[in-house]
Amino acid sequence: MIEETVRRLGDGAIITLESGEKIFQLDSFRENPVVKPWDIGLAWHKNGKKKFGAVFNPGAVLHEDRVILAPRCHMNYEKVKFFDEKLGIERYGFENYVSEIWLLTSKDGIKFEKLSKKIKGDGSEHKDFTYGIEDIRIVNYKEKYLLVGCGKIKPPFKGTDADRIAIYSTKNFEEINYHGIISCFDGRNAVPIFLNNEVYMVLRFHPNIYLAPLKGGIDQLLNPSDYLEEWKEIYDNKESFLLLEAGNFPHEKEKIGAGPPPIKTNEGWLLIYHAVGEITTEICKSYRLNISIERGYSICAAILDPNDPRKVLCRTKKPIYIPSKPYELFGDQAYPVDVPAVVFPTGIIQIEDKLLLYCGAGDKYIILLGCSLKNLLNYMFEYCSLT
Repeated sequence: MIEETVRRLGDGAIITLESGEKIFQLDSFRENPVVKPWDIGLAWHKNGKKKFGAVFNPGAVLHEDRVILAPRCHMNYEKVKFFDEKLGIERYGFENYVSEIWLLTSKDGIKFEKLSKKIKGDGSEHKDFTYGIEDIRIVNYKEKYLLVGCGKIKPPFKGTDADRIAIYSTKNFEEINYHGIISCFDGRNAVPIFLNNEVYMVLRFHPNIYLAPLKGGIDQLLNPSDYLEEWKEIYDNKESFLLLEAGNFPHEKEKIGAGPPPIKTNEGWLLIYHAVGEITTEICKSYRLNISIERGYSICAAILDPNDPRKVLCRTKKPIYIPSKPYELFGDQAYPVDVPAVVFPTGIIQIEDKLLLYCGAGDKYIILLGCSLKNLLNYMFEYCSLT
């Protein structure tokens, strides 16, 4: 059944901007959003009115011919505005919730149902973080999967230094083992790369993306508390591990961070990442929007050397997808959003030449984007090469 979805998902397209510059656009699946909070029972009543929660930012993998998603889920929260002193702007935030990871399964990658297993971050399973688990990435490692997410050691939107990289593993998504957190620095949007006998970790130390080799190899991930000195050494020397720097383009001026696990190809590692910044009128017009987006999350890409992923071969100068639909942008009556102008890539599945990219949208929904891997690589080597 997933094969039918693959056939229906487009190959992506190269678009010419008014300036003459060529950009690549991912295809948006016609039936998006593919998962909505009311689909899986994320609802409650308050003052006689039904309210819907949020399901977004899913890790993704193809397991035993079924798509498994591991999205972040919220309920019973209050939406508030607050002034972000670091950014100097007003932003939306949420109070009174602890996020969980709900596991979903699907034969076709479109219609999902819940599995019984959840990952809780409320202190009932361990005590090293107790304010929620967010934004899991799923990475294949030999005969099991690593699940790498963000454990909250402080309530969301209640202060800095609140995020810790949390690591789990599973063979079947029925029994999930917890391995602990990297406790010595603030971090999220982390994902490992396995290259022969070496292990690298893609990290985000605000506002840039870093790539560091792990001296302890896989054991440094599976037993993070045993390697605090090694983790601390990475943080103390982070500038020597800089991979991609924010601020070079308007859409990346605030920050960038890793998306789903990188895809290994003969030409190099395809790293999809997210960016936060200003999306210009010219780019918006190519998506049939007559606006600019002052602050939006967009999707970008880089290609890393196949034998040494610390070397960047290509990097997009413009996003390969921006928020442009109501459920991604500002919402409407059918699809209200919790945070405007957000598309956030976290899960990726490769089936032959097709990439299926599962993303959060509006901090409320899950959408499916896609393209031909060959088309994207060809575009990047022709128009985005750094060598």
